[in-house]
Amino acid sequence: MNPSTLIGMIASALFMGVILLFAADDPGKFVDLPSLAIVFGGTLAATFLSYPLREIKRVLPLVVQVMRQERLDSVREIEELVRMSRLWIAGDLRAVERALPSVSNPFLRTGVQLIIDRTPEDEIVDLLQWRIAHLRSREMAEAAIFRTMASYAPAFGMVGTLLGLINLMDLVGAGDLGAIGRQLAVALMTTFYGVLLANLVFKPVAVKLERRTEERLVTMNMVLEGISMMCAGRSPSMMRETLKAFVAQFDDEMFDGGIHGKPGAKIRKAA
Repeated sequence: MNPSTLIGMIASALFMGVILLFAADDPGKFVDLPSLAIVFGGTLAATFLSYPLREIKRVLPLVVQVMRQERLDSVREIEELVRMSRLWIAGDLRAVERALPSVSNPFLRTGVQLIIDRTPEDEIVDLLQWRIAHLRSREMAEAAIFRTMASYAPAFGMVGTLLGLINLMDLVGAGDLGAIGRQLAVALMTTFYGVLLANLVFKPVAVKLERRTEERLVTMNMVLEGISMMCAGRSPSMMRETLKAFVAQFDDEMFDGGIHGKPGAKIRKAA
């Protein structure tokens, strides 16, 4: 399982446990199946209305992807590119063809196969860029499903609250304060469920999928750069160093906060 996902699930469970144990006299009052059915059922219904069935079928596999740890090994991709480039520069076409099935990355394999087929470099780059754009649009659309569900859940929580308030009006005339209080608590429960599902389930899944897509795009762009260098006949050593710098530049731009996370620490050290 993905470590950060596991930590998030444990933290969420502890968060809810603290709320139920220390902020409520009776934790059982926070369990209301009709309210949960209104929020979850309404969110699913609205999602089915918003998206075609073929896209909704992807929801459960996407949740599984979030739970699973996916390792993107840029070092392995670089070494495979360098190995293919070395064979290509040596002019051993048969060796390249024999080594191609062992390449684990299908995107890289496609690029090398196009080079073997003597496809012009600009056509190779256009095709690979199209595949990158297609992957980005598809995976961002998948993440958007969960963002949509995150917007629907609080709205249906309010729907349940309004239904509860309507029932509450019938009790006001009777003057039974105990019944009024219980009905008001149930009415607010749907809003609680809606906000909880949106911010502890749907939005985190969407962010996780978007981050996963960003990492995959960086790897694919790195492979594209390597394929372009291979077409140009660059030396394997130069390719290795260039692609390592490509990945390092991404790391610096996306994650650099200085040494031990202190902004400016690197600058002070260099000075």
